[in-house]
Amino acid sequence: MRKSVWIALTLSLVVVLAMLASALALRWHAGVTPPIFKVELDGAATQPVSGRLLLFATEATAARKAAKNGKVESVDADPLYPMRTAVASREVSRLAPRQSVTIDTDNQAFPRSFSSLPPGEYLLQAVLDLDHNYNYSGRSAGDLVSPVISVHLPAITPSTLRLVRVQSEPYPWQMTSAPDLQAAAPDARAHTKPIDRVSTVLSAFWGRPIHMRGWVLTPPGYETSGNAHFPTVYYTHGFGGSEERLINTLVGVHLDMVKGQMPPMIWVFLDESGPTGTHEFADSVNNGPWGKALTTELIPALESHYRMDAKASGRFLTGHSSGGWATLWLQINYPKLFGGTWSTSPDPVDFHDFSGVNLYAPHANVYRRPDGTLWPLERLNGKVQGTFEDSVRLERVLGAYGGQMSSYEWVFSPRNDDGRPALLFDRDTGTVDPAVAAYWRDHYDIAHRLQADWPKLEPDLEGKIHVMVGTADTYYLDGAVHRLQAVLDGLHAKTDFRYLPGKTHADLYMHGDDPRALLKQISWEMYAQARPDSSIKAPAQALMVAPASTVAQHVD
Repeated sequence: MRKSVWIALTLSLVVVLAMLASALALRWHAGVTPPIFKVELDGAATQPVSGRLLLFATEATAARKAAKNGKVESVDADPLYPMRTAVASREVSRLAPRQSVTIDTDNQAFPRSFSSLPPGEYLLQAVLDLDHNYNYSGRSAGDLVSPVISVHLPAITPSTLRLVRVQSEPYPWQMTSAPDLQAAAPDARAHTKPIDRVSTVLSAFWGRPIHMRGWVLTPPGYETSGNAHFPTVYYTHGFGGSEERLINTLVGVHLDMVKGQMPPMIWVFLDESGPTGTHEFADSVNNGPWGKALTTELIPALESHYRMDAKASGRFLTGHSSGGWATLWLQINYPKLFGGTWSTSPDPVDFHDFSGVNLYAPHANVYRRPDGTLWPLERLNGKVQGTFEDSVRLERVLGAYGGQMSSYEWVFSPRNDDGRPALLFDRDTGTVDPAVAAYWRDHYDIAHRLQADWPKLEPDLEGKIHVMVGTADTYYLDGAVHRLQAVLDGLHAKTDFRYLPGKTHADLYMHGDDPRALLKQISWEMYAQARPDSSIKAPAQALMVAPASTVAQHVD
């Protein structure tokens, strides 16, 4: 999604932070009039603006200690540490120049009302999210952002901030934090072509043009290789990814092919992001027929333009997280089209274990276990960092759609009469709707689908399913992978499951200082299948480091 470009670069907001006079005279406790923050659009604005107005607050001492050189330039929500930052919000509609609105920081706030925050010094920052994508990607180009200010709660004196900065994003081909990628970017770009194709079936579903976007990366020597054809890898990102954010992985793949650490293949990097989250390339009553669009429109178009193998033995899938689920879903739904998927840390593949929660259990609840304790959702170094309820409450404050739980519902749920997806669970209580859970099972539970349809799928799926996950996955996704393997083992299916000891959601691909070690091994496994007689072989350093004896692997 693109930010509105009609806002003048000189656009500024005036945020007037003013406690109500009556509140200043009272103690800071429950029942006191909540702090009200006033936001005014400066007269320099050329047009009214609309969006989600967010106000972030974090404890000052800890933030400065964690910041580089003690200077805090941004106050933002952190999904891995959700309790560190408080946020309040409200919708703003056509806020005109010199017009003001207020944020009641006790009305829509996480993790608690601002009036109940412990007394002390806080750092605050305001953001106007113009296109409502904060829940998905955080602040991005076009958002209006204030400087960080220091305030003392509860004894706040009126403060005025002028927002003169319009959030910008780095040039996508500029990777200053990775010098090797930055050096390789120009050559990678010369081997890359953008994908921007209007889909007929998606446009018919939505009643307006819907674009499919991404990138095609050709291998070194493609232009001078005559009529040679190449195996093709279809890669898609996880939640929070985008067309622009794919470039980092793209440049890394190009660099590794140049060095001979990856085999020569064509890579197609697919953007699966949208206004409601990730569509996972699933045909959905809410998002539309993305799987059909990919397999019947985009892939044939690409194969008619590039020298791809254009056969199952040379079409491969890989992706991480939501991309892991999407690629596994594509493989089992189009088993004749693709020659195998290498899906890493996929979103829940068996809804008996939805990051721990059994959605089919009687009286299922995503907030609390049967004993009343909270369901964890995020862990790091063996410690719970956030609960299911924390994640959902934060998502509700940041916006009505685009968050992870909402994204799942836009893919998996039936559609209500109002045109929106049915909620899997009550947002206040966490109680699961069994009818919606049953719909999820019958339409999108991968383990259920494989078990029910294996006799029909087996001839075209044997040996094509490869799933890898860390034993310490941040979001407990290894549990569902184990259940999927148990289902397939029971069917005597030829599969490949690997559990990488101690690996989390974020470092699964890492070995030593190589952030793409696992991706390299995946690429060589694909190439060996597509070109079994090739003289091009994997160098030792490109192989995955974990020896077979320490990787729980099942290959019949």
